[in-house]
Amino acid sequence: MTIQKRRKELRNIAIIAHVDHGKTTLVDALLKQSGAYDFKEGESTVMDSNDLERERGITIFSKNASFRYKDVQINIVDTPGHADFGSEVERILRMVDGVLLLVDAFEGPMPQTKFVLKKSLELHLKPILVVNKIDRPNARPEEVVNMTFDLFCELNATDEQLDFPIVYASGREGRATLDLKDPSQDLKPLLDTILHRVLPPVADPDLPFQLLVTMLDYDSFIGRIAVGRIVHGRVRAGDTIACVKRDGGVVKGRVAKILKYLGMKRAEVPEAEAGDIISIAPGIEEVKVGETLASAESPEALPTIKIDEPTISMNFSHNTSPLSGKDGGRFLTSRHIRERLAHEAMMNVGVKIEETEGGDRFKVSGRGELHLAILIETMRREGYEIEVSRPEVIMKEIDGELCEPVEELIIEVEPLYQGSAMQALGSRKAEMRNMITSAVGTIRIEFLIPSRALIGFRNEFLTMTRGTGIMYQNFYEYQKFKGEIPGRQSGVLISQSAGQAVAYGLWGLQERGELFVQPGDDLYEGMIVGVNNKGHDLVVNAIREKKLSNMRASGSDEAIQLITPREMTLEFALEFIEDDELAEITPKNVRLRKRYLTDNDRRQNARVKRME
Repeated sequence: MTIQKRRKELRNIAIIAHVDHGKTTLVDALLKQSGAYDFKEGESTVMDSNDLERERGITIFSKNASFRYKDVQINIVDTPGHADFGSEVERILRMVDGVLLLVDAFEGPMPQTKFVLKKSLELHLKPILVVNKIDRPNARPEEVVNMTFDLFCELNATDEQLDFPIVYASGREGRATLDLKDPSQDLKPLLDTILHRVLPPVADPDLPFQLLVTMLDYDSFIGRIAVGRIVHGRVRAGDTIACVKRDGGVVKGRVAKILKYLGMKRAEVPEAEAGDIISIAPGIEEVKVGETLASAESPEALPTIKIDEPTISMNFSHNTSPLSGKDGGRFLTSRHIRERLAHEAMMNVGVKIEETEGGDRFKVSGRGELHLAILIETMRREGYEIEVSRPEVIMKEIDGELCEPVEELIIEVEPLYQGSAMQALGSRKAEMRNMITSAVGTIRIEFLIPSRALIGFRNEFLTMTRGTGIMYQNFYEYQKFKGEIPGRQSGVLISQSAGQAVAYGLWGLQERGELFVQPGDDLYEGMIVGVNNKGHDLVVNAIREKKLSNMRASGSDEAIQLITPREMTLEFALEFIEDDELAEITPKNVRLRKRYLTDNDRRQNARVKRME
């Protein structure tokens, strides 16, 4: 029997949870208390280093960090909590030997909790349950532990996995305890649990070198950087290594640089060995996620990683509106868009790029609306101007039947709004699976619903519940096509001509529906300036000025009062537009427009469609 070698001075763990259950805050507290990171006054969530992550309060990109405790180096990976980034979670779990499963002490297990726990159980990892936010009002930690145990049973956990340790924590206050009656002032109980319950990595430095590429980074000086855990052997800077491709082909390169995590920073090291999580510049431009970096003498592949298929697609193209280039955009052509999307597809394995006929429009597919919205927002901040179409779900043919992606949806509403929410979801082909009353009296309802039915629903749901409703969704599976679903009920107000919006012109339009522009905004023919509640599209004159006369009439000179227009966000734009409309995204503005700008073009296109 072969004796497995383990590196007892090392632990590799991931932290997994539903979105907003406190992963990043807890990791920050661990880094602070271990002295691995020197926090500046007022600084928080250092792991969410990206501007978008800080603004949205969610983790988008998984990140590595390390710290020392009792002479043991603990490598910890903070994973995304949103379902759209689920493929990244699965890849991260391949690098670790244990997971901290965070569950909110009030909310309990949520859809993404189930998703990430299922992934970790399938990989035979033994989770440590961390009931976080025990300082929250109405926290119910004991009840949440029972709910989580039921979830483990539902997911067919083994007896070993069911024997999980429980730690109660407050990441915000930086404390943890094994017993609620015996509070602690720091996180040592959690750290001790990690040392005792997470196995040291199996690591034999004497075997031939092997590393599974889990993530990719890029450096303009040294090219692609592969991130992963060394499974066997050791590697030194300057070594010749091989990349074993998915099709079995082998490409060789020379290691330019090896980086390890020390705290939050990456530091260059001369060598690394089995068990280490490293970033390595292999000198191979073609290296991709899921491939194996191996010894040049005996290049053997490790089991590849399954990448989740995209479920949503959109068309991207360069900005063709009359205002193109006037909002500070630096990258305005199809060539710029093509190069940027090619780079994204190289780094982000969850994104798939296809060129459409003509080469000036690109079909971009991802795991969900948020996944693609993050890409669009990142591009606009980099100086790109783009036009994007309405998100569409990706259909599949399975056993001769047309199938579509279906989501698991959970909503939580006040009893007052339960009826209207259920009616709205019923019209969108939702099937109710479960309904419970929460500890604070809200109604939590679980549905299965086609993914396409949720496009545009979030804003409607928030309006219907006066902003109090909460909804979570998670990809469930492909099911038989559910039939037609009603689309947007309202029409739009379309600008008749170019110019600047005038208060008098807008004042005459606001009774028709909500406006998207305000006085002084630049308009062009075919641009959408608001909603028409009557249900059909209407061409309007938003630049109309009041005619001057030398007569005064009673009431005619009253001050014009305009209702504040809707703030046009990227999320609203993507949810609102229909098939014949586009969202124009620039560094400074998000605008809505018709695909065909002139009324004649729109009528001609409508005739062609009727004849097809």
